[in-house]
Amino acid sequence: MSQHVAEIRHRVVSVPGGRIHLAEQGTGPLVLLVHGFPESWYSWRHQLPALAAAGYRAVAVDVRGYGRSSKPAATDAYRMLELVEDNVSVVHALGEETAVVIGHDWGATIAADSALLRPGVFRAVGLLSVPYTPRGGVRPSDVFAQMGGDEEFYVSYFQEPGRAEAEIEPDVRGWLAGFYAALSADTMPAPGAPDPHFVSRAGTLRDRFPTGRLPVWLTEQDLDVYAGEFERTGLTGALNRYRNMDRDWEDLAAFDGAPITQASLFIGGSLDASTTWLADAIKAYPVTLPGLISSHLLDGCGHWIQQERPAEVNRLLTHWLATLPA
Repeated sequence: MSQHVAEIRHRVVSVPGGRIHLAEQGTGPLVLLVHGFPESWYSWRHQLPALAAAGYRAVAVDVRGYGRSSKPAATDAYRMLELVEDNVSVVHALGEETAVVIGHDWGATIAADSALLRPGVFRAVGLLSVPYTPRGGVRPSDVFAQMGGDEEFYVSYFQEPGRAEAEIEPDVRGWLAGFYAALSADTMPAPGAPDPHFVSRAGTLRDRFPTGRLPVWLTEQDLDVYAGEFERTGLTGALNRYRNMDRDWEDLAAFDGAPITQASLFIGGSLDASTTWLADAIKAYPVTLPGLISSHLLDGCGHWIQQERPAEVNRLLTHWLATLPA
């Protein structure tokens, strides 16, 4: 293990779709960290030094549409095929041929598809919060439209360009605080309360967010970082990920039901809807993730897993990485 860990270095690398901003720490085998919604490279702030200290070159990107990375105007520029190629291009821009890719939330799906589509580049994959679910079944928009009955599932709510932006952008900081709190173990609504993943027909997502205090993992300064980025960039680039789910379903038709065979890891939170709704996907891992080395559900943890439980997640990540061939 390294006795001295250099400071985080920020840089921007060119990719065919524009540019990707990244934060880098440490030297050794490359580990690419991919964030989810609505976050940034900063969501890996606890993992960068831990991975660097363990002897890895840890690199956290701003996904296309976020932070200081490019924000193409076209909605279909945020399809999964483009994001996978961004990851490949980052690996090559850093002078590497292969990497381990680890993702959280949407980043977990991006990481999984990166490993699926480009197995020669991504030699192992770690998934946080969102389980791997192979492409298949019904068109995603049709599935989401049937969820919630008289209410609207948040993914459907995000589909119309400008609609969610009109809710979020007048008060980015307040909206983010509520969204983070809604999915955090210590501040999420009590069982039986209206579910913040759904919107009443005349309402907004924010109507069901907790108010009054931040989750314990999120300081005012942390919230300032996230809010500052989204106040500068707006939310359209981030929301466009959701607006490409049907395109992804079409683009990945050749991979219907395909397993990811590389060495893999899953870490979820027991209180996270992503793991409870997708419990069957976790049960299917012997078929869908035949290279799975370990799978963990952290008791009493919510959705923002690497920020809610950084020490535990760092221990699991470094232990798993140590099992991989160099």
